[in-house]
Amino acid sequence: RNFYYITILRDPVSRYLSEWRHVQRGATWKASLHVCDGRSPTTEELPSCYTGDDWSGCSLQEFMDCPYNLANNRQVRMLSDLSLVGCYNLSVMPEEQRNKVLLDSAKENLKRMAFFGLTEFQRKTQYLFEKTFNMNFISPFTQYNSTRASSVEIDKQTQQRIEALNFLDMELYDYAKDLFLQRYQYMRQKEHQEARRKRQEQRKILRAKQAHLREQGENSSSTDYTGNVERWRR
Repeated sequence: RNFYYITILRDPVSRYLSEWRHVQRGATWKASLHVCDGRSPTTEELPSCYTGDDWSGCSLQEFMDCPYNLANNRQVRMLSDLSLVGCYNLSVMPEEQRNKVLLDSAKENLKRMAFFGLTEFQRKTQYLFEKTFNMNFISPFTQYNSTRASSVEIDKQTQQRIEALNFLDMELYDYAKDLFLQRYQYMRQKEHQEARRKRQEQRKILRAKQAHLREQGENSSSTDYTGNVERWRR
C-alpha cells in the first residue's frame, strides 16, 4: 500500500475564531499528548490556560490573552517538525530564530505533501484531489461561507490582534494559497493540453479514415470501368 500525507488549510482568523467557539462550548484537548522526541511536554513547558475541567464560557478576550494558548499559530505548529526547535522547550533558541525555523519547516512539509487544499476554494480543492489521485467524488464539494466563525462579529482592532497572534499562520497561508493556485493552474493547463492532443489525434484518425474511403471509392470506380471495357470488347 501507498500512504500519502494530505491536509486542508483554513484562513487563520476564521480558524482561530472557530477554535475559540469550540473551546467556549466546552471542548478540550486533554487527550492530546503533544508527544515530541518521545516525550510529552512538562507543565512548565506547556502551562494550561485555565483551571478546572474545561475553559467553557471563556470570552474572546480571555482566549487571546493566554500566552500559552495552542490555538496561536496552530497550523504552522501542526505542520512543522518541532524537534528542530527543542519541541515545547522555549529556552532552546531565541524566539525569532525559533519562529523562522518553524515556518520554514511548515512550508517545506506542506510543499512535499502529496496534496493539500484550502477551505475557501472547495471546488478547486476537489478538482486537484481528483486529478492528483485519479479519483472522483460522487458529488461536488459545497462552498459553505456561513460558519460559526463567520457569525462572530469583530472589530478591526480585534482582527488585527488575532492576525498578530497568528502571524506565522498568516504567512504560511499566503504561501499555501500561492502554491495552491499555481498547482491548480498547472493542472488545468495540463488538462487542456491533453484534451487538445486527443482532439488532434481524433482528427488525424478521421482524416485517415476519409482518405481510405476515398481510395476505396477510386479503386472501385477504376474496377468498374475496366470491367465495362472488357464487356464492350466482346
